[in-house]
Amino acid sequence: MRYRITFAAGLAIGYVLGAKAGRARYEQITRSARKVADSPVVQEVAGLVGAQVSNAGRTVYDKTVSKMPISSVRDFLARPTDEEIDLVEWETVNGDGADARRNGTGGHNGTTGGR
Repeated sequence: MRYRITFAAGLAIGYVLGAKAGRARYEQITRSARKVADSPVVQEVAGLVGAQVSNAGRTVYDKTVSKMPISSVRDFLARPTDEEIDLVEWETVNGDGADARRNGTGGHNGTTGGR
């Protein structure tokens, strides 16, 4: 509750001081801010900072991509599941696997069906 009262008091004080300063003071502050923003030095610094942020973002992106095991959603969806890997390994060890499935003995532990 104390913080709400403090916030409300600050808001009221700001409103009163702003109203006393008036429109002329507001426009003076706006002009000063535009002069600073349009300054060649500020523009140059803003460009340098923007370039550094862009380079940092690219570096983070490159490091993240290099550590990820997949490069796209298509690659992720194309990867076999654990069950599919087990089935391929089982078929490799036990021969073709097509005859076993046709006879109803394919799959894991003698069950029918592949998946």
